[in-house]
Amino acid sequence: MSPEDHPHAADLHRLRKLARNMDSAFRLPVIGTRIGWDAILGLIPGVGDAVALAPSAYIIKEAHRLGVPRSALMRMGANVGIDWAIGTIPLLGDLFDIGWRANIRNVDLLDRHLSRQMANAPGNKDVEGRLSSHHPTLNG
Repeated sequence: MSPEDHPHAADLHRLRKLARNMDSAFRLPVIGTRIGWDAILGLIPGVGDAVALAPSAYIIKEAHRLGVPRSALMRMGANVGIDWAIGTIPLLGDLFDIGWRANIRNVDLLDRHLSRQMANAPGNKDVEGRLSSHHPTLNG
């Protein structure tokens, strides 16, 4: 089973696209560093960092829906918390946002969980029984 065949491939692709938009959507000319909407929103005093929390929270919510264990969800929350706390410091926080990339880190955690889950899933030949969806009489 290839990663594209994974039942959650579309979810993972959608969340990765959101994370890239938040963390690395644009390339800064001359220095070549990539920044995203998280760093741009962080430039707005007071509300920018709070607004940037919404997509981060959505990624964590989706990870929970996809069955990520509590320990990984807590790491995701810590990534976002660190990003938010340091991001509130003027200038230093904006520079930190460019390098920390909490959303990409969190989607990578989700990807690793889904990959392990797929690797540990039983193959079609290992699933038997009258109520199994792989049972010939139930597939017809």
